Amino acid sequence: MRKILLIYTGGTIGMITNAQTGALESVNFEHLHAHIPELQRFDLELSVRSFEQPVDSSEITLQHWQTIASWITEFYAQFDGFVVLHGTDTMSYTASALSFMLQGLKKPVIFTGSQLPIGIIRTDGKENLITAIEIAAAQDENGEPMVQEVALYFEYCLFRANRSSKVSAHQFEAFQSPNYPLLAKAGVQLEWFKERLFRTNETALKSQLSLNNQVGLLKLYPGIPTVAYTSLLQYPSFQIVILETFGAGNAFSESAFQTAIHDFITAGGIVLNITQCQSGSVRQGAYQTSVFFEKAGVISGADLTAEAAITKSMFALANLPKEAIPNFLGTAVVGELS
Repeated sequence: MRKILLIYTGGTIGMITNAQTGALESVNFEHLHAHIPELQRFDLELSVRSFEQPVDSSEITLQHWQTIASWITEFYAQFDGFVVLHGTDTMSYTASALSFMLQGLKKPVIFTGSQLPIGIIRTDGKENLITAIEIAAAQDENGEPMVQEVALYFEYCLFRANRSSKVSAHQFEAFQSPNYPLLAKAGVQLEWFKERLFRTNETALKSQLSLNNQVGLLKLYPGIPTVAYTSLLQYPSFQIVILETFGAGNAFSESAFQTAIHDFITAGGIVLNITQCQSGSVRQGAYQTSVFFEKAGVISGADLTAEAAITKSMFALANLPKEAIPNFLGTAVVGELS
């Protein structure tokens, strides 16, 4: 019998209505089958590990990421797969972070949640949870786990976690993966796209739980005041600054902006260029407005999501020698960029 560990962090999926007060309150996931009796039909052994105090996903911190990763590391040999229940607002950040912290995965780590509480009749939480568990338990023809990476399942779609972003606050189709296709689609049956699944070259799980949050994010916009970027481009207060630029990685040629970039890099800072477009990729030097970035030593983030760029940068600062970080940021490590 395959063993799956559910890790409950908090979020909408874990809410039910108190029959006496009518207020929403957190589910005791130790009594999971009482809330979702359908789980008893699985030929699986389900165990639950919960945060002592459920956390709204807007309150998630680096310490919470480290707790989730440490639990998966601690119980890795005991379970065949892991399902992490998480609030939707920052789910892509947490899932992306774990994809870097848990390199060498040979087992599935599936994130899911819901837009409506599990105690609401029309909830999307039951289907999301049931199918996430089914995915975590799925095996290929050789008896190996079908998924061997951190993934995110939501509303019939399985995404690579570090390619996902939340795109809707009110639709059940809350997540998209604009630059990488689905890993699987849930219909009458699970439809797998096996050629898209990630496989590591590592021989064993390589857990690295350290993170460094000296990472800044600057979204460019027309008319941005000088102080908005000069205050951020201050080394060593920030060691990496991620620029969300226009289109294929373009920016204005204002001299104060270019000087601030040049001085930050010269002082030892690292600048990573990602596009603020929902889909597509940075192509530095393709247009005159991005030629300066090439000359200054700005790193192209290609088609990294903002969530992946931030968490990859935090991971790199904590775990790599400084001279290795630029190449690391611009290279695909766990399928996060094309």
